Amino acid sequence: MFGQLSGAGDGNPIDACVQNLAMLREEGFGRVWMSQMPYEPDLLTVLAIAFREVDDIEVATGVVPIQNQHPMQMAQRALTVSLASVRSSPPRGRLILGLGMTHQAVTEGMWGIPWDKPVRRLNEFLDGLLPLLAGEPAEATGEIVTTRGALMIAGAPRPDVYVAALGPQLLKIAGRRTSGTCTWMTGPKTLAGHVTPTLRQAAADAGRPEDSVRVVAALPVSVTDDVDGARRQAAQQFSMYGVLPSYRAMLDREGYAGPEDAAIIGDEATVRDRLDELAAAGVDEYVAATFDASSEGRARTRAVLRGLDD
Repeated sequence: MFGQLSGAGDGNPIDACVQNLAMLREEGFGRVWMSQMPYEPDLLTVLAIAFREVDDIEVATGVVPIQNQHPMQMAQRALTVSLASVRSSPPRGRLILGLGMTHQAVTEGMWGIPWDKPVRRLNEFLDGLLPLLAGEPAEATGEIVTTRGALMIAGAPRPDVYVAALGPQLLKIAGRRTSGTCTWMTGPKTLAGHVTPTLRQAAADAGRPEDSVRVVAALPVSVTDDVDGARRQAAQQFSMYGVLPSYRAMLDREGYAGPEDAAIIGDEATVRDRLDELAAAGVDEYVAATFDASSEGRARTRAVLRGLDD
């Protein structure tokens, strides 16, 4: 399932996150992917609290941007949250660290950080981050990012790292160096013909088994009888993804006019067929972003998703 810190109304977003994770755990979901928007509370801080309140369920960040963080700070925060997530013996971490390059409008417009050289920035960031997450010292001198030193966070399980990658160069980095990629607004033809083969070939070229990397695909979903109404809502609610360059490129590659075409909408049988299409495209994990305006509609969608393993 997909989750957000936004949307709690006037309520406390920390309380809302705890309640949502507890509800999904009780319904049988094993993992939630949660976004970090630039105007929201800090996701990793919220998760450190939520993990102490809710056991069993895993949470993946989908995604935390890297441009305004140093690798050592990111590793320090991620390992601390991973330590907070341990509620079992033997220790089992429940944090998955999804990272990404946020958009130019955020990087330059809000933070004043240059957008250029994203491939170099990501590689240099991982040069510092990955050893630290593994409990090793980092000694990485870069053109953009330099990381030197070690952390002392005993007992913190190493979180798997995913990279939100859509273009070929970032997909190759994800395949060579991480556990996989997480996508958004990317349809089955693009997943089958571009994302999956590029990621797995990069893993193979690096001497890794192709099944050592995973494709995680997030898309909006609504199980409904009012298909036209849901499409109108998707077009409005997700409109910004139709203009942001990275997502617009994926929509164009798929032949979609807008986000409403990427959304999975229809009755139970239609939604199951669309999800089967994703599996055939090489998707290892589907992340459902439910968006029905009514709580009853969202519950109907979750009921279908719960039954997929039956």
